[in-house]
Amino acid sequence: MLNLTRKLVFLTLLLSTSTQAALFNSDAPIYREQDCFTAPFSSYDSWIQSMSQKHEKKYGKGEKADNAMQLFQSMFSREAFDEYKTTIECSNYTYKVADTQVKGFAIKPKEAKGKLPVLIYNRGGNGNFGGVVFGHMMSKLFPLANQQFIIIGSQYRGTFQRNSIAGDEFGGDDVQDVVALSKLIPHLVNGNQNKIGMYGASRGGMQTFLSMKYIPEVKAIAVISGVSNLLTDLEIRPNMEKVYKKRIPNYDTEKESQLKARSVMYWLDELDQRKPILLIHGEKDERVHVRNAKQLAAALKERKRPHKLLIYPEGTHSLMEEGQQITSELANWFNQNL
Repeated sequence: MLNLTRKLVFLTLLLSTSTQAALFNSDAPIYREQDCFTAPFSSYDSWIQSMSQKHEKKYGKGEKADNAMQLFQSMFSREAFDEYKTTIECSNYTYKVADTQVKGFAIKPKEAKGKLPVLIYNRGGNGNFGGVVFGHMMSKLFPLANQQFIIIGSQYRGTFQRNSIAGDEFGGDDVQDVVALSKLIPHLVNGNQNKIGMYGASRGGMQTFLSMKYIPEVKAIAVISGVSNLLTDLEIRPNMEKVYKKRIPNYDTEKESQLKARSVMYWLDELDQRKPILLIHGEKDERVHVRNAKQLAAALKERKRPHKLLIYPEGTHSLMEEGQQITSELANWFNQNL
């Protein structure tokens, strides 16, 4: 009897934490879909408790853990969490790219005003570093989705997967993980297939330019703190070579050709010249030098291609302080160009 009771309790918990958010139609080629607002994100208090345990495990009980929690709560307030839980739908899911399983996510406003523009978002980082976790969604993606956009993105192959047969190649086969998202767009509830944009941050800027070659449906793009020339940027940030050696196939024997293949400055003319490009960068970016945006903007201007360059004089790589303004810029850009 006790075992039966335990099974019933487990089944109840499973059903309550695996609710399917209504982001995709039932025929969508995805599986293992789960609402983002499930434990530990089902409530603000459970999220705080989870983060507190995480910080105590890392720092032990004391001042460091307390300071970490104070910083966390200053970045993610109860009011903001409660607002987004009321206004936002989001889900995490798995989809297939050829024979490779890849994790993805989708976000949309609950009160959709008709068919909404769809934005493909390309994350930064590599591997698990930079993966789109709940806090990333709340700070970077929920605000834009609330401007009446549906956002869909990939974690890239191997991310958050222990036994993946394929890994992140930093602009190699993982680009197809982004391209495959375009096949999911027709299955999005309230998605407008005629209004598709794409944007990326940091490494996601590289993914955006690479993916443009394969997704003609994309009508406009935006790149935030993005690298446009990996070769010259490596001179300023040589420690990135560790990432390149780990991620990029044949890097030791094909360094120059592999980096050029990932640098839009070397194949800019291959991209559809009609697609407008928004470039956003911080003058004090400590990871990707601002000259990436400036040199790319100069090349676009020389070719008389539609673009806009926004440089924030005090902006760092994360552009955290400029977050609200960037959300407005992105919303305006895509509303005007999709």
